Amino acid sequence: MSEKKITSYALFKKGFSKATYYSIQKGNSISTNTVNQLCHLLNCSVSDIMEYVEDEPLSGE
Repeated sequence: MSEKKITSYALFKKGFSKATYYSIQKGNSISTNTVNQLCHLLNCSVSDIMEYVEDEPLSGE
């Protein structure tokens, strides 16, 4: 958001849910629809707003 110079307030004014915004800040999971909405509002690609971080290895590996 800082690279795009957009504030959370501007996102809310464009229709992005405050509850979803705060949920993301807490590290909760989001739907692909939410990712799509953010990419649309920020005019960016998925890789600009998220990255894969591996959890602990699965048992048996």
